[in-house]
Amino acid sequence: MRIGLALMLAAFALGTLVAELFGAVNLGTALTFGQLAFAATVVWVMVRRP
Repeated sequence: MRIGLALMLAAFALGTLVAELFGAVNLGTALTFGQLAFAATVVWVMVRRP
């Protein structure tokens, strides 16, 4: 469970960082992309859970 949480938080941070690096208009827009990455990772973790 800790690995899943770490993956979700890393996906959020990485999604936000990548959006910022690719020229997001502001931090709010970058955080939106971070939320999308987080949500996709949550689904992936839930599907892979035995």
